[in-house]
Amino acid sequence: MGAVWERIEGCAAAIRRHTDFQPEAALVLGSGLGGFGDLLRTEAAVGYGEIAGFPTSTVPGHAGQFLFGYVENRPVVVMQGRIHYYEGYSMEDVVLPIRVMGALGAKELLLTNAAGGVDRGLAPGDLMLLTGQITSFVPSPLIGPNQEELGPRFPDMTEVYSLRLRGRARDAAERLGIPLKEGVYLQTTGPNYETPPEIQMFSLLGASAVGMSTACEAMAARHMGMEVCGISCITNMAAGISERPLSHAEVQEAADKASGNFQRLVWEYLRQA
Repeated sequence: MGAVWERIEGCAAAIRRHTDFQPEAALVLGSGLGGFGDLLRTEAAVGYGEIAGFPTSTVPGHAGQFLFGYVENRPVVVMQGRIHYYEGYSMEDVVLPIRVMGALGAKELLLTNAAGGVDRGLAPGDLMLLTGQITSFVPSPLIGPNQEELGPRFPDMTEVYSLRLRGRARDAAERLGIPLKEGVYLQTTGPNYETPPEIQMFSLLGASAVGMSTACEAMAARHMGMEVCGISCITNMAAGISERPLSHAEVQEAADKASGNFQRLVWEYLRQA
């Protein structure tokens, strides 16, 4: 048994000492969705600090806990406060929470984030369903000895974002009357925002939006057989497309403004089994 798997099992065991809740789906809350936890019928909350060896988020606006509860009658685990590579953690640490939620029983994962728009057809406040991703600018979380307990050495990434789950997201948006754009997400390391020439390059590569999370999490989840869906909230247009200097405060403000529709969409999506 590999050291990575032992660490995952240890974290899962620490959580089970607090609750025996069995999640069916997992959700990672991005900027603007912090209040989603208030909507849950919560059964238990486990702070990251209560899990030995677990990393903690240092980003303003990101809480640090797992919530276990129900979206209507569907059991879910919600990650309030993700871990970012730019915080100085290893990629193993960054994807550890995803793997732990999978080890606790979650079979599908919804990843949400705030992203900068690269495609000029996007605008701040838009919600974008992820159809694919570009991970070439960040280290793979699968580098190192393969953990056979998690998945194969060379996992296929043809369908990172499940066609089935994308269909569910589109149906949920249509029922609510919420416009849902679609596009390819590109992850960078951060924490700096990109330069205008970098954004031009990303556009040529086919990216619709850019951010500093999510893609590595999706890769780790697919490696262990989880079904993945992703939705970005476009909080700003990327450097060179907008003439305004970029700031985290602007991102947070835009995410908060879009949070109503974002929360409604996520709830409607998750309640459908």
